[in-house]
Amino acid sequence: MLQYLIILLDEASTPFCSLTPCPSDPPTPFRGRKEGGLIPLETLRQGIRFGMMENLMIQYVYPDKELPKEYLEVIESIDHSKIRSLPLTPPKEGGTEVDVWVTESIKDIKADVPVVWRTDKQSLFNSEADIIKALENVPRLNIVLTDIETFIEEDFEKYKSLLEKLSKAIEQMYVDGKAPQLNLLTDRMMLSKMNNCGAGDTSITLAPNGKFYVCPAFYYEDETDCVGDLEHGLDIKNKQLYKLEYAPICRHCDAWQCKRCVWLNRKTTLEVNTPSHEQCVVAHLERNASRELLNNIRKHGSFLPEQEEIKEIDYLDPFDKRDTWQ
Repeated sequence: MLQYLIILLDEASTPFCSLTPCPSDPPTPFRGRKEGGLIPLETLRQGIRFGMMENLMIQYVYPDKELPKEYLEVIESIDHSKIRSLPLTPPKEGGTEVDVWVTESIKDIKADVPVVWRTDKQSLFNSEADIIKALENVPRLNIVLTDIETFIEEDFEKYKSLLEKLSKAIEQMYVDGKAPQLNLLTDRMMLSKMNNCGAGDTSITLAPNGKFYVCPAFYYEDETDCVGDLEHGLDIKNKQLYKLEYAPICRHCDAWQCKRCVWLNRKTTLEVNTPSHEQCVVAHLERNASRELLNNIRKHGSFLPEQEEIKEIDYLDPFDKRDTWQ
């Protein structure tokens, strides 16, 4: 059931997920392939009206520019959350009201709201110290890899090693009375069921052209790949395929922190409900590291007593255990 409406306020609104910029783009991942153009004011009003009629929570995604006053007035006419790219000099606390910052640089991050860091694997592997520092300075850090599909065995080993090092740092932070949040490690400890992206199922995206898309990545990649419009409503073909119960691999999986990116699924396997081997292995490396982190924190005292222990497994891709599925 739909719960969220993502409204892209501009053709160049900030990507905040797995979308990889195409080679012809400028050297920042936040420009997509668009030159930029605000959503028409009437389209914005109609989108808000659609969200109200469907009882959806609205999430606005901003471009890297200031909006006209008349847009700000319409935006503030309904409860919402704001997503925008982190400026080089973040506003001081109490400045620009934002719910999630998105950045392409992990260095010297300081913010009083959650931060999303979009990065490729090489930058990630080289940023251990910066990640640990960021965890001291933000309430929550979400790391989004933009090139999971390129992982090879050597990368999996590097990723496992990095997670182990970050886990030790986070363990010490908990011992020191802090409560850092890193999606790669702390989310799985808190979950009792899948907590995925939900694109096409619990969320839908409205683009500046007045058309709906499964998620922003589908719009940035191919503007013709829409699933309806404001005039005629939603038209998602085979919409059951975006639901967990119709995902043949994911419904048997307990890497509950995995985002199960449907755009990446389709890109790598041609099926929105079937993840790639790379996506599964990365998610299970995170799951296993979370298991170790939870066990290690509990050595220092009671921690999440209501949460069951994460069981040990002998695989990294659930497809390898398909013979045991019920």
